Amino acid sequence: MTNDPLPVSAATNDGLQRLAMRAMKRYALPDGCTARLINVSENATFRIDGPRSDLRWALRVHREGYHSRGAIASELAWLTALRREHAALTPVPIAGRDGDPIQTIAGDESVGARNVVLFAWEDGHEPASSDVAGFELLGETAARMHAHVKGWRRPPWFQRHTWDFDTSLGEVPHWGRWRDGMGMTDDNRTVFNETVAVIGQRLEQFGKGAERFGLVHGDMRLANLLMDAGRVKVIDFDDCGFSWYLYDCATTVSFFEHAPEVPELLRAWARGYRRIGMLSAEDEREIETFVMLRRLLLVAWIGSHSETELAQSMGVAYTQGTVPLCQSYLSRVAPSRATSIVAPTVSKPGLWTRLFG
Repeated sequence: MTNDPLPVSAATNDGLQRLAMRAMKRYALPDGCTARLINVSENATFRIDGPRSDLRWALRVHREGYHSRGAIASELAWLTALRREHAALTPVPIAGRDGDPIQTIAGDESVGARNVVLFAWEDGHEPASSDVAGFELLGETAARMHAHVKGWRRPPWFQRHTWDFDTSLGEVPHWGRWRDGMGMTDDNRTVFNETVAVIGQRLEQFGKGAERFGLVHGDMRLANLLMDAGRVKVIDFDDCGFSWYLYDCATTVSFFEHAPEVPELLRAWARGYRRIGMLSAEDEREIETFVMLRRLLLVAWIGSHSETELAQSMGVAYTQGTVPLCQSYLSRVAPSRATSIVAPTVSKPGLWTRLFG
């Protein structure tokens, strides 16, 4: 399972710990189980260890106000269908004593009431960001998931977020405004504003046809993937929703979009995808737009989640490092809108060459 950095608030951690202990009583777990907080981002995840070394579970404590109970049930419906129909290896939700996999647990003075879900533990290790062959497997995995979506009949009550331009970088963003990113300056806003405008224009031209837009995982970054005996396991569907299928490609390089190996990794993803699904040359050329969409969305996420150590570890440097990526992107796809503004950063614009050209 994932192991992202923890938040800085000890009081919140303590409150979550107490809530997790109460939640464990809702499930038919053996006596002597312990709960250890292993990550907090949108949600808090606990590792539950049983009295024997082979007894382990993952308890996810949902963030307040992010997803409704119906949206969580929709997530579980899709990941269960993916596994049942052999489209992807996904976590197995465990029903509570009352038969419901979603339990609502009362909070205390430090945390409010939360929905929680218990999953069987999944072994494996995070893919390496330098593993080209691994990225081909990630492409295959995404293609199988997308093929499943196109043939799956969703329950009539199914509800998930939509991740389009408006809800990512536009007027109703789920993760906050990119303008509020850490360390944002007037000069940075100028470059970002031009980039956002171009992204919006290109996505409008790209369109939301059924062959390009549907239900996606929405956060296939390496921390949400596990390699186990040559197989890819896909975990943490908390951000699954409706978006462009190529968005799943862009999320695989989250937080290291500037790295020199990224073009090769994304070409490997595309090769793997084509083993299972269709990917036109036109679509492949637009991958860089989705990488920029994701990068700017993460700038917004970092700004709106400044209480987490993950956001603090990326912080101002991530915002500054996005400037040369914007400049490089604009110089290729919209030269007339490129700007000469340069921000101090450790990233080098030349590292992020055209992905497919």
